[in-house]
Amino acid sequence: EILARGKNEVLAGAAFDPAATKRRFTFALSDIGEMTFLPKLLAYLQAHAPQATVRSVTLPPDEIALGLEAGDIDLAIGYFPDLKARNFFQQRLFTHSFISLLNAEHRIRGERMSMEDFLGAGHAVIRAEGRSQEVFEQLLARHKIERRVVLSTPHFMSIPFIIAATDLVVTVPYAVGESFSRMSGIRLIQPPLDIPKFDLKQHWHRKYHKDDANMWIRSVVAGLFTS
Repeated sequence: EILARGKNEVLAGAAFDPAATKRRFTFALSDIGEMTFLPKLLAYLQAHAPQATVRSVTLPPDEIALGLEAGDIDLAIGYFPDLKARNFFQQRLFTHSFISLLNAEHRIRGERMSMEDFLGAGHAVIRAEGRSQEVFEQLLARHKIERRVVLSTPHFMSIPFIIAATDLVVTVPYAVGESFSRMSGIRLIQPPLDIPKFDLKQHWHRKYHKDDANMWIRSVVAGLFTS
């Protein structure tokens, strides 16, 4: 009874007010997750929670799980297939696919690459900490397709400059490719394989399922990105 009263009376505070909060929201995001989610999310927070701040972290899966449980991370947003334990809730936001990028003047033309062109081209491969790229890599492994890898890099941000200056091909999540294609010298093309799509989700720990601030930021993310 004493614990219940403490929770209901002593610990109960004012309702969460986005317009007045100075809270720092921490999100676990990959670098491509930052590209996909942060622009819209920051714009919304600046309009509706102008004193709130944001921190983005990129961590190994086990550290993300610990951070969510400890409350050091509010949400993990993106592709996090390791967060499947009963202690975590998840909400699907939208489904993602892949696209390939070429130099705008590349000899490969058309809207879709042939397998012959795919195998004959030199490829750039991103080995980032984010897990989404492994969906494509696992597909190639299952079909025993070996492409000619000319460049292996852990970074996405250098890719458009490399593609624009070379005849390499790269295959990336669609939102990333669409963003890069706005730069001069870059062209989108469909890869020759039917690549499985994957869901991007937001994840949170059950301890914070009814936390007012966590509930609010989850609703913001869902409102901005659910399709």
